[in-house]
Amino acid sequence: MLQSFLDASPSLKICGVTTPADALRLAELKVTALGLNFWPSSKRYCSPQEASLISPLLSGQILRVGVFVNNSRPLALDLFRAKLIDIVQLHGNETLEDINYFLHHSIPVIRAVSATQLPDGPFPKDNFALLIDTPAGKDYGGTGKTFDWSLARNFREKNPQVPTILAGGLTPANAASAITTVHPTALDIASGAELSPGLKDFDKIQSLLKTLAQHS
Repeated sequence: MLQSFLDASPSLKICGVTTPADALRLAELKVTALGLNFWPSSKRYCSPQEASLISPLLSGQILRVGVFVNNSRPLALDLFRAKLIDIVQLHGNETLEDINYFLHHSIPVIRAVSATQLPDGPFPKDNFALLIDTPAGKDYGGTGKTFDWSLARNFREKNPQVPTILAGGLTPANAASAITTVHPTALDIASGAELSPGLKDFDKIQSLLKTLAQHS
């Protein structure tokens, strides 16, 4: 599952989806993945009940990433077993034990980290990707701000074996520069593809897809 996301390099994940209509449109446009944010404090929060209305419409059409902030166990396992998510994204203070827990249950993991706190490894070899985001403190991402991309580029150069997803303030205006600077496996975009928090802007998304196609 995760591998199909990583193989379409550079691929696109649109995070913070909150409506069935937006989710279906993303699938129609063949966006590789979407994110459902299960952190209650997020302005793009998607409850498990809402996910049960969105996810079944999409099975097999688009990868469904469940985003969690210190609330992944047992919620993520329950959602995975209910076939409402395909991948777990850990965006809080989760440990290597948490990562290994999900890998043990054959659940692919995306681990989100701050660009100023990049880990040295070791990294899991399979079903794992690292997401590098803007330092956000207690907000745990979704700030709409960029960071010094040389930090991500240097990590990529030192760890070419680690699939790396770039996030943080990405928009149609800077996506091409981000790709040529970092050479990420994928881009993860929330605020840069929205009309308002949780409601997607499909003109922006189509522009992003065009940019990614030019760099594939």
